[in-house]
Amino acid sequence: MSTRNLDTLMAPRSVVAIGASERPGSVGAAVTHNLLAGGFQGEIYMVNRKGGTIAGRTAFKRVSDLPEPADLAVIMTPAETIPSLIVALGEAGTRTAVVISAGPGSGPDAGVVNARWRQRLLNAAKPYLLRIVGPNCIGYAAPRLGLNASFGPTRLKGGRIAAIAQSGAVLAGLADWGVAQGIGFSHLISMGDMADVDFGDVLDMLARDYETRAVLMYVEGITNARKFMSAARGVARVKPVIVLKGGRHAAAAQATASHTGSMAGSAAVYDAAFARAGLVRVLGLGELFDAAETLGYGIALRNERLAILTNGGGAGIIATDLLMDEGGELATLLPRSIGNLDKQMPRGWSRANPVDIVGDADGARYAAALNGLADDRGVGAVLAMNVPTALTSSVEAARAIVSAAGTKVVPVIGCWIGGPEAQAGRHVLHEAGIPAYDTPLRAVRGFMHLVEYRRGQRALQRTPPSVPEVRSDTDLVRSIVQAALAQKRSVLTEPEAKRVLAAYGVPVVPTEVARDAAGAAAAAVRIGFPVAVKILSRDITHKTDVGGVALDLMSEQAVLDAVREMTGKILVMANKARIDGFVVQPMIRRPHAVELILGAAEDAVFGPIILVGHGGVAAEVIDDKALALPPLDPVLAEDALSRTRVDRLLRGYRDRAPADRSAVGEVMIRLSQLIADVGEIAELDINPLLADADGVIALDARIVVRRPQKGPERAARFAIRPYPVELETEIEHRGEKLRLRPIRPDDEPMLQAFTRRMTPEDVRMRFFGPLREMSHELAARLTQIDYDREMAFLLLEGGGELVGVGRLVADPDFQQGEFALTVASDRQGRGYGELLLRHVLQYGKSRGMKRVVGHVLRENSRMLELAKHLGFRREGGRSGEPDIRLIKSLASV
Repeated sequence: MSTRNLDTLMAPRSVVAIGASERPGSVGAAVTHNLLAGGFQGEIYMVNRKGGTIAGRTAFKRVSDLPEPADLAVIMTPAETIPSLIVALGEAGTRTAVVISAGPGSGPDAGVVNARWRQRLLNAAKPYLLRIVGPNCIGYAAPRLGLNASFGPTRLKGGRIAAIAQSGAVLAGLADWGVAQGIGFSHLISMGDMADVDFGDVLDMLARDYETRAVLMYVEGITNARKFMSAARGVARVKPVIVLKGGRHAAAAQATASHTGSMAGSAAVYDAAFARAGLVRVLGLGELFDAAETLGYGIALRNERLAILTNGGGAGIIATDLLMDEGGELATLLPRSIGNLDKQMPRGWSRANPVDIVGDADGARYAAALNGLADDRGVGAVLAMNVPTALTSSVEAARAIVSAAGTKVVPVIGCWIGGPEAQAGRHVLHEAGIPAYDTPLRAVRGFMHLVEYRRGQRALQRTPPSVPEVRSDTDLVRSIVQAALAQKRSVLTEPEAKRVLAAYGVPVVPTEVARDAAGAAAAAVRIGFPVAVKILSRDITHKTDVGGVALDLMSEQAVLDAVREMTGKILVMANKARIDGFVVQPMIRRPHAVELILGAAEDAVFGPIILVGHGGVAAEVIDDKALALPPLDPVLAEDALSRTRVDRLLRGYRDRAPADRSAVGEVMIRLSQLIADVGEIAELDINPLLADADGVIALDARIVVRRPQKGPERAARFAIRPYPVELETEIEHRGEKLRLRPIRPDDEPMLQAFTRRMTPEDVRMRFFGPLREMSHELAARLTQIDYDREMAFLLLEGGGELVGVGRLVADPDFQQGEFALTVASDRQGRGYGELLLRHVLQYGKSRGMKRVVGHVLRENSRMLELAKHLGFRREGGRSGEPDIRLIKSLASV
């Protein structure tokens, strides 16, 4: 739905426990005890149908008996009572309820019964806009407020990490681990069955929560992919999100008509989605805890190279091996750094990284070594390791690390190996805000989580180059698809599939179709030998499985013999298949080419996906693939390709020249555009796509089609909304031709140049302060939008020069949008501002927004006058405030 009314979950002033109890062993008693023991400063009310007192407090029999409406309700009563309780809470004015109770269903029809019950809850809540967390969850806690409305662990510590989990057991484990490690939480949210509030809602909420520094997530399933991706990408830009996906090996959706469909399992799609959103993915609870420990402390690496400081050579070697195994990089110390350390370290120190300062190292030696490493700018972080010995104190070493000046300069991760003595040292580090682990593996993984987060941040900000525009004949593709559907065929023939690819600029091998052996021989003569001949049948999915492919045929007689043999095999192996003819193609002689598979399929949750990997007949056996969520650009295509093993071959080796990897990326982008333009394409394979130094060529292709989706279902196919080409328009304005189009990621250089042309005063009016140069980070944020919640329109003159930008950012429930407007300093006074703002208002209305707001500096008289002219009203603007808030209802637009 949205974040509406979830502020009463984040910071309630009062809570009511419905089903409160003192009966030992009951959920009501556990929640009641936790509520009263947490130290919550707001009002806590109890409701129990028997009345009386509970824990010395009055127990009200009904919600209507409460002296005031509670901000937050926690419900633990039997399932059949809850719909009427939701109505009573809504009527009283409560706007958020955590439903701990599970549904009433049991046995074989439990799913249907519980689904109907959840819908009854939503129907009861809807008239009051009351939000429901759960049902079937362990509750909610905000430890920094002293609020524990759950039946999880009692003792919770306030902190800066938010934990969200679909599993109550996982959330309880996280909470208890935090107690043991001295790590606190800002929020602990048990999602349960997510009848209403889902991951997207909670991430939107946490993105704006300044008390939360990092987010931990345990996910079993996503309910609204587009909302989740928008929210996840938004929060990941400002704070780390660490996600553990449960059920990674659940059976994938049935999609077996193509190689792509069978290779794209659900876990791989989730991984691709998480990567696209910039989330840090982990594979187990232990790794989730470790990631929380490093990322939760807010550590920022100087670079991605690690220095290892240790009092034990073996421990340093183990850590180095683990770092290499995890794909990390060991820092190479500068000669100057080695020289400086040489003056302070004993004769036997390692004089290299790992920095082994010998087993008798005391606190002073640790501090000196750390300070020396901090002065080396090639060191991105230091892993300080200690193994207890009888010669020195591990606690003293930890205190020295904490007090060393270098700790303030370079990020430090601790690894104190051992039992009670090491545990005491780890406690010292934890108390000082330094993550500390008990094994080298956990410490190295903690560092690599920081690296992954840093790389994810860079990935969110990379600017793709412009893609050369290739003419796409969408009408031709639609006519081919419609003809197949009219014949009640779900699979295009190979020649049809290649015509589709060629229509979108994908190089394909020349192809002729023959009806019989004689026709195939004649086609081979026209093409020139050697040739390949393949069966053409609407009933055969994979031709090689039934002997339907013959290669390297050198003569007419060879073609005739091959067709006869092929026909005989098919009559035996696929005797019900109709033979529609034969396909004849030249043999492509590219001896150094690498066989790839490229494809598209549709995931049940995230919609269309693109696959790239090792191709050929053994593609599924080799299982070397990477998935990406469209739409794609050159950066995203390159990222997916680099995650495959076959990419090592594409980069060249020995006497093999590197293949044209950019050409592979271009094909991925073309496929992304094809499935966006033609929603009837359900699955697509190019296998093999040959790639070498001369480019790429598709030898075989298969496309599965289906009846077109309609209305909202089709519009919401993509988890990430593709570039909305339908919003491009050309207009006449005061005798000149102008172009309006949505912004694209590759517009970053143009936007930066546009800002440089603006006067300092105009820059101040737009950004509410001076801006000497638009940074890459800001320009990336303004150009890399999701086209769903955020839209920016560029106004371009006939020659393509940017003269204005109008932007609209919707809140999560699309009730309101905030606009921003910029017109080039040398183009003001021509009516461009009014043109842009009217366009933005019309767009907001088309998306269902009720109103548009904006913030304008009080001295920006031109903008204030334009807003008045268009019917905006002023709000605020009190003395001393620098800006005025403008509001306009879109009902009259």
